[in-house]
Amino acid sequence: MKPKSSCRPMGCEECNNGEGLDFDFTMAFQPIINSRTREIYAHEALVRGLNNEGAGSVFAHVNDENRYRFDQACRTKAIKLAAELGMKSLLSINFMPNAVYRPELCIRATLAAAEKYHFPIEQIIFEITESEKVDDLAHLRNIVDHYRQRGFKTAIDDFGAGYAGLNLLAEIQTDIMKLDMALLRDIDKRRSSQIIVRGITHVCNELNMTVVAEGIESYEEFSVLRDMGIELFQGYYFARPAFEALADVPAEVFHAR
Repeated sequence: MKPKSSCRPMGCEECNNGEGLDFDFTMAFQPIINSRTREIYAHEALVRGLNNEGAGSVFAHVNDENRYRFDQACRTKAIKLAAELGMKSLLSINFMPNAVYRPELCIRATLAAAEKYHFPIEQIIFEITESEKVDDLAHLRNIVDHYRQRGFKTAIDDFGAGYAGLNLLAEIQTDIMKLDMALLRDIDKRRSSQIIVRGITHVCNELNMTVVAEGIESYEEFSVLRDMGIELFQGYYFARPAFEALADVPAEVFHAR
């Protein structure tokens, strides 16, 4: 779907400065950890206000008129800040499918930012957000295919919530599948959730997709999911988002308390 606002290719500096937007924002970074190596696999870039206000305060300003420019600014700001912080892990950036009308044009500012700030495109993951319904799955498949061909990794965010369900998975396979936190909450006490997650994990393995368990808040949740063979985790149990910084993950999170 082509947004109502101008969709001309934007320059790297235009995007970073939020040109065409009447609000500004920045990023926090939350780590995704590998439980096997006990290293940080990636950092997800999360939108924040300039004074660390929550994402909701920023998204309240996003509409059909500025969606494209906002999406482009998110990418460039995340890459610039990640480079300044010396991020060595993968960088995960959410993108708004309905803001991308032609991937080969919309990706130009991202490529320019990666080149300018010396951030390898092989370290970038693009996450499909669940907050927008995409009626044209063929268009979304084209976006994902184009990004993968250019060397980016791709992910489906919050699988099991919103519009990210089995029908989306049947049509589009990404490199990574992030399981929604609602499905994983108290999974150590919920046999039905355990059965469902085992099934989804098996499907993802068959499709060569890596599973990330997100929103983990306790050792018990982490332990059960790790025993299922999941290696990648994200959530407050490991680290909260760090405002314009990279979070540390304490070693004791990997052991029972």
